[in-house]
Amino acid sequence: MRSLRALGACLLLFAHVQAQSPSLSSPGAGSRRAHLQHGINLSGWFAQVYDGKGYSKQHFDSWTSARDIALIKSLGFDHVRLSVNPQPMFTSNHPDELPAEYLTYLDAAVKMILNQGLAVILDMHPESDFKNQLREDAFVPQFADFWRALGHHYANWDPELVFLEILNEPEMADRYRWYGVEAKLVAAVREGAPGHTILATGARWSSQDELVFLEPLRDPNVIYTFHFYSPHLFTHQGATWGSYFWHWVQGLRYPSTRESAESAARAVPDATDRLEVIRYGYDHWNSDRIDAEISQVAAWAARYQLPMVCDEFGVYRAYADPADRALWLRDVRRSLEQHGIGWTMWDYSGTFGLVTKTGDREVADPAVLEALGLKTSPGSR
Repeated sequence: MRSLRALGACLLLFAHVQAQSPSLSSPGAGSRRAHLQHGINLSGWFAQVYDGKGYSKQHFDSWTSARDIALIKSLGFDHVRLSVNPQPMFTSNHPDELPAEYLTYLDAAVKMILNQGLAVILDMHPESDFKNQLREDAFVPQFADFWRALGHHYANWDPELVFLEILNEPEMADRYRWYGVEAKLVAAVREGAPGHTILATGARWSSQDELVFLEPLRDPNVIYTFHFYSPHLFTHQGATWGSYFWHWVQGLRYPSTRESAESAARAVPDATDRLEVIRYGYDHWNSDRIDAEISQVAAWAARYQLPMVCDEFGVYRAYADPADRALWLRDVRRSLEQHGIGWTMWDYSGTFGLVTKTGDREVADPAVLEALGLKTSPGSR
């Protein structure tokens, strides 16, 4: 009799746990993903501020204007991913006390975006030194307190159009640790903003490899995101960050060819790095190869019935051939759309940009617009 009572108690406990366990996806996240079909990243406004003005009213009022947001809407985008560096708002002693003056600038930017009928992803986009602190146990609850407070601040904003992204490109090699840290941060955001959709990602710079490692989080109102820049040798050729030898590489073509790889490799001093460039020419990077990569992420999302976005992809425009750049963007965009994955190009007017600002004019690159399937002139698609 005692064993039967124990069994009955176990069954009741199991039923309670099952009732409390969320499904892997929720109608909220799935339906709201429809607001994130095709977007653009806004960099250099509330993160990556390098104009000498710092995080100041002068900078916030001048970097991105209502005219920029109106142009984004007119070109056919439906959302903006707003990079936000938490560091100017963060104090380690009281991370839950957000500076009111700073929030007025951020709120004004979000309202400017929403007023154009665009959705907005608030993407926490700190510098590497801040992200690296998440490797330390003591820092995780501090950042969780910050996120709980920020979530509470935006809890009454439209949850259909305001999305909260945990962290841009975690720089954590230990994928198991990142999974635990992210779960802690998601729980904190959920306490602050019970009804908002959260964006979560994998470790190591939000790569597709790390996303497919993840088990879905227990929170059902989550959209999963990854970044796609493959192959980096093409998309980041000439860049002075990332792998050191990239800055030597110029003239790589897409689709990859042996001839362009061998030519570009001649400028690379180190033999090991030259070999990597040579290999690019033999790796058959084309639309099929890109789709093969993205298909794996799509299969992961389909397995768990999860909504998915790719909220960064792009090509550094200083050294890539413009036609090749447009072709790569087109191939990535088409593959994402074919698999039902929303996308957000990196970025609006930066070094990977769609728009060039000259004086008081903003000129969008027609080849890039065409590659994105957007409007190349008024009234056209």
